[in-house]
Amino acid sequence: MSQPQRVLLWILGVLAAIALVAGALYAPLLRAFSATPIFNAVILAVFAIGIIANLRQVLRLQREVDWIEAYRRSSPERTLETPVLLAPMARMLSQGGRKPQTLSTQSMRSILDSIHLRLEEQRDLSRYLVGLLIFLGLLGTFWGLLITIASVGEIIAGLGAGSDAVAMFDTLKSQLQQPLSGMATSFSTSLFGLACSLILGLVDLLAARAANRFYTEVEDWLSGMTRLSSGGALGEGEASVPAYVQALLEQTADGLERMQRALVDSERERRGSVQQMAELNDHLARLAEHLARESRGFAELADTQAEVRNALRALAQRDAGGMRISDELRAEFRLLSRTLAAAVEGQR
Repeated sequence: MSQPQRVLLWILGVLAAIALVAGALYAPLLRAFSATPIFNAVILAVFAIGIIANLRQVLRLQREVDWIEAYRRSSPERTLETPVLLAPMARMLSQGGRKPQTLSTQSMRSILDSIHLRLEEQRDLSRYLVGLLIFLGLLGTFWGLLITIASVGEIIAGLGAGSDAVAMFDTLKSQLQQPLSGMATSFSTSLFGLACSLILGLVDLLAARAANRFYTEVEDWLSGMTRLSSGGALGEGEASVPAYVQALLEQTADGLERMQRALVDSERERRGSVQQMAELNDHLARLAEHLARESRGFAELADTQAEVRNALRALAQRDAGGMRISDELRAEFRLLSRTLAAAVEGQR
């Protein structure tokens, strides 16, 4: 998720630029502030409260983002600190531990509505302070106009019809200080009120941008965990279904999904078992064929050994009858007989 700290840096950059401009215009701003210090001090105090409220709002969004990131990375044994804006979602997700969660469309809608209301509640104070700054500026303006009008009325009433022109001009010049002071009050309060309201409105706009981005990313995250129910096509009529019936339908749908997954797993295991049985049959067939070849080899060796024995007996009988065979030939026959016997025993 995107970090609200970027918006915080933007806000601090805007405030730093405004501070530089105010430092460059320090002398005229000080004179304007001195014209009516009470009104202007109240305006600056309200402005400071609005800036602190917006910074606090952005910092709270940063804590909520940190909670989401920690929830994604945390192990089942780890306990997380309960957030403020995401408190309903945190309670709902904590019921199932850290295993993958699935939410219904109605649950997702209720969570998003709760988050939206909490974000709007945070912005209510900032919006009110922007309007309050404009009101204080206008109030100072009207107050200064009242002072000016009253002073002008006193000046006009104090002018005599038969007075000397020079004396009248001196009196008028000395009495114009109070109307001019009232005009300074009206203009200075308007200046500070409108300027502070514009700056606070810009800061509120940046904070609202961070809040909207946070809401959008939470919505995208929850959409990946949402299960579309078959009854979602009911539209507005869905609200007429009682809550317990809706909960029962959701539990039934969850049970059917788990049963379907179990059947798919069982079918996959059955197919694997059938394949293993077929492979085992192939191995047994090859083993039987190999044993048959070995049996035929044993029979041939036995027949060969029998023939050799018969030949040796015949030679022995011929030797007894007077036929002479050399000792070397006899030794060769005996060696052949022992070799065949050893081969037969080794095969067995």
